[in-house]
Parts: sequence; C-alpha cells; structure tokens
Amino acid sequence: MNYLTYAVYIILPIVLLWKAKPHSIIGEWNEEFLSLEQTKAFQGFLTVCIMLHHIGQKTCASWIWPPERIIHGLDPFVPAGYVMVSFFLFFNGYGIYKSYRTKPDYLKGFFRKRILPVLLCMYLTGFIFFIARIALGEKMDLKTALLYLLNIKLCNPNSWYVIVLPFFYAAFYLSFRFIKKDWIATATTCMFVFFYMLFSTTVDHNDYWIRGEWWYNSVFLFPVGIMFAKYENKIIPHLKKWYPYYLTLALPLFVIICSTAHSWLIIYSYYGEYWGAPDVVQRRCMCLFIQSLLCVVFVFICLLLGLKIKIGNRFLRFMGEITLEFYMIHGLFVELFTYEFDGTLPTPYTFTNVPLYIITVFILGVPSAYLLRTAIKKICPQNK
Repeated sequence: MNYLTYAVYIILPIVLLWKAKPHSIIGEWNEEFLSLEQTKAFQGFLTVCIMLHHIGQKTCASWIWPPERIIHGLDPFVPAGYVMVSFFLFFNGYGIYKSYRTKPDYLKGFFRKRILPVLLCMYLTGFIFFIARIALGEKMDLKTALLYLLNIKLCNPNSWYVIVLPFFYAAFYLSFRFIKKDWIATATTCMFVFFYMLFSTTVDHNDYWIRGEWWYNSVFLFPVGIMFAKYENKIIPHLKKWYPYYLTLALPLFVIICSTAHSWLIIYSYYGEYWGAPDVVQRRCMCLFIQSLLCVVFVFICLLLGLKIKIGNRFLRFMGEITLEFYMIHGLFVELFTYEFDGTLPTPYTFTNVPLYIITVFILGVPSAYLLRTAIKKICPQNK
C-alpha cells in the first residue's frame, strides 16, 4: 500500500490550484499577490508540505537506522524543510515592516500583539509534549524537567522557529522604537539577524538552543522580507517589466543552486566538529551561504508565480488561519507514531503504512491546532 504515498504529488497541486485564477494575458497581474489572504493561503499549503517533510524524516531519511526501516515515497520533502520555512520568515519580515509603515501607532502594544501569541503557542505545545514524554516513561530529574518546561531543552523538537522569531521581532521593535531614521533602524534589524547567523555557525550541534543548522539556514529571508517591503514600490514595477526574463532564469537557477547546495553539504558539511575539522566555522559559512541563496531564489519564484496566479479556496484559507498552531502541534503525532518519540522513547504504535501515517497525523493535527488557536485567542482576546 505504500505506493499510494506517491499520490501526494498529484493531490498537492490540486489542493494548491483548486479555484485558482491565472492571469495569462500580457500586462495583466494578480495585484493581490502580497495580500494577507494570498500569503496566508500559501502558508497554509506550505504547512502541509512541512508536515510531509517531518514524516519523510521519519520514514525515508538516509540517516534512519537500521536501513530496513526506510520506506521511500516522501524523499524530496526530507531536505526541503528549511526552504519552505524561508517563505514564512520572508513574510514575517515583510508583514512587520509593512504594518509599521501603514498602521498608526503600530508599535504600541507590540509585545501583546506580535510576541505574546508566539510565546503562548510555544509554551502550550511544549507543555503538551512534556506530558507526552512523561506518559511514555521518560525519566527526568528536576533540572531536566525545568529545562523542558522553560523550553531551553526542547520538549517539542520543532519549536526552534518560535524561539528565534520573537528575538527578531524584539530587534525590530527596539530598532524602530528608539532609532528615528528609518534606514538606520532597518539596517540595525537586518544586522541583528546577520550577526545571529554568524554566531550560530560557531555553535556545535547540541541538545539546547541553536541545536543545528536548521536554526539559522533560512533566517536570512526575514531581513530580505523587510527590505522588500521597504522598496516594493520600486521592486514590483521592475519585476513586471522584466517578468518573462526573470521567470525563464529563475527556474533553472533554482535547480542549479539546489544541486550545488547538495554538493557543498557533502564537501564542506555543517558537522565538521565530529571529525575535528580545524575550519568547522568556515565550512558552516559556506553551507549557510548556498542554502540562504537557495531560499532567496525559492521565495523569488513564489513571488513571480504569485504575480500571475491568484490562489485561494476554503481549505487553504482554513489552513492559513491555523498555520502556526498546526506547525507546532502536528509533530506530536509525527513522533507518537514512529519508532521512537524524538529518537529516544519507545512509542505505543508505529505506522509502517506511510499513507495511513500521513492521514492520521493530519486528521489529529488539524483539530488539535484549531483547539490550540482557540485557547490562545481566549488568553489574548485582542488578537481575534
């Protein structure tokens, strides 16, 4: 039955393009391609793809041991997680700058509106994962329990995104709150992210914060999003003028950079500390450069396609509303139905039928995400 896994490559385009409206006439554009409705719809689609990425890591990743456990089907999703997350980070940066420029007194109540919901989602899901770990029999002393509950040691292995994002938001707030010149505040925010990336390359893989390259190999798109929002009145007319050329070049360029990134990861690697490489930071910087470039080209292609295709259907709108919550909670079911929870704890049941695994994670993840979102709205009623 696992051959049915390949049906996702038919289902996903249908889900994305159902009720889509193409603008094929020369000079005709989807003027809403940067609207909240459009971006949320595409984020909802990518959240489903990220779910497949996490399931792929448990079913067909090259590091699965013993190899007899590998069941192919979702292989293209295994290395693609950070590329898909880059789209979210781009629009985190774009949205925050756009809101600052268009909404009066946007910085008032910034923590309550922007940062608190993210932190609530992180700690609520972290507590749920904590209960799951105890139920599965994980032994922990008081120190370990506190580290889990404080999210210093990740109880939810997918929570890096909601740890990093509030720091970027805080950097934006402090920059634009206390620096009067827009370009200096923008540069300060961008430099914060840049220095975070450089610092992260000095940190070896571990069990705490900045556990690995996925903590920083897509975050470059946050300042790219800010810069796009700042200069969009110049960028968008330029893209429209040269659209055929950019589209013709972007697709093969993505393939070339994707192939190059794969080669560089083999040649340089983020994991030089494991064989005592004297130039481990330089190796990570090389990998970071090519992966960041790949993320830029991916988001660029998404923007180009969005200029010509207006997406939107009931399913995408719904998923777009629970994107963060689904991203944070679906991993619970990914972990519960694989061989070991977070690679350490035996689980009560393991799916070897991958299509059923996918369906189960999705069916359990969606209502859980909806309940989580409802709870956050109850605590933060102003975010309705």
